[in-house]
Amino acid sequence: MIIAGVDEAGRGPVIGPMVMAICAIPEEEEYKLKQMGVKDSKLLSPKQRNSMFEEIKKLCVHGIIILKAKDIDSALNNPSTNLNLLEAETSTKLTNAIKCDKVILDCPSTNISAYTNFVKAKIRKKDVKVIAEHKADLNHVIVGAASILAKVTRDREIEKIKKEIRVDFGSGYPSDPRTVAFLKDNWNKYDIFRKTWSTYKKLAEAKAQKGLGEF
Repeated sequence: MIIAGVDEAGRGPVIGPMVMAICAIPEEEEYKLKQMGVKDSKLLSPKQRNSMFEEIKKLCVHGIIILKAKDIDSALNNPSTNLNLLEAETSTKLTNAIKCDKVILDCPSTNISAYTNFVKAKIRKKDVKVIAEHKADLNHVIVGAASILAKVTRDREIEKIKKEIRVDFGSGYPSDPRTVAFLKDNWNKYDIFRKTWSTYKKLAEAKAQKGLGEF
């Protein structure tokens, strides 16, 4: 049996992409991932994640999708979708692109059964067993492997953006003071911001009001 795991990195930031990844491996070879020390990427240091990245890619059939800020905004500006549905749609694309008998998804939704059924309906190979769980990246090593691919890819994309614009804006999360300061000064200068995020919208509205007051 070939088992697969899907996870994301960068769901919450106001800057940069969300990355989703899938890893698949014959079930009897999953122990190789455990031997390597694979686990939820949040429990590993950047050095550990980077050292495992290429090894996981060699060992597993894998796929990675990078959803840029504008892709996320485009989906969220559609009233019929939301971030959970975007994640579910991307999970099905990743699953449809590889061969597997079972796929385990790290579920972002509180309604696990609805999320599972949505993905099941869109997977072309109808005999694939779909399991959606909260904390799947913590509980299943194959999902941990996907979380490492997603996290390392996301971190590298953020570093690319910093080099392109020549500014270190921090992590890209709204809780990061450097990110907030950068957003405040540059909110209308780059296409790296998620404009559907409340952090961005509040700032843009405040700037627009200030502009009207000055006028």
